Amino acid sequence: MFRCKACGAFNRVREPRPTGTPECGRCHAALEVSGAPQEVDGEGLDRAVLGSPVPVLLDLWAPWCAPCRAAAPILDAVGRAQAGRLLVLKLNTEAHPHAASALRVQGIPTFVVFSGGREVARRSGVMPRAELERWVMTSLAQGGANATA
Repeated sequence: MFRCKACGAFNRVREPRPTGTPECGRCHAALEVSGAPQEVDGEGLDRAVLGSPVPVLLDLWAPWCAPCRAAAPILDAVGRAQAGRLLVLKLNTEAHPHAASALRVQGIPTFVVFSGGREVARRSGVMPRAELERWVMTSLAQGGANATA
């Protein structure tokens, strides 16, 4: 499943993927299928978490945070490796402080795993890729009723 960056709709893309660029079934925008992390605001986050048919990994970050910048390529690699099976989202806590406050974020970077519309795990601090992937998969296995990643 892939989330349309333009309208937020979830789209199923068959395997093997068709040639060319798939488009969103709702708004017909080009559909990003690389699995690269997507920026969201508070409203977009709520819609994505509640509507996602796949688990969500959320990165809470800020542009001034050096560890957050160090985590960015790690999250990108995880998102691309799990494309269609795990949705990786990024919420800029500076630009969207109310959303960060609603999530009770006390430090960044903070990573939150959601499955079936609910939070199943949370962890702060940068992790190597293998550790991040292991943590996400273990969290989903232990607490994710909707775990498909």
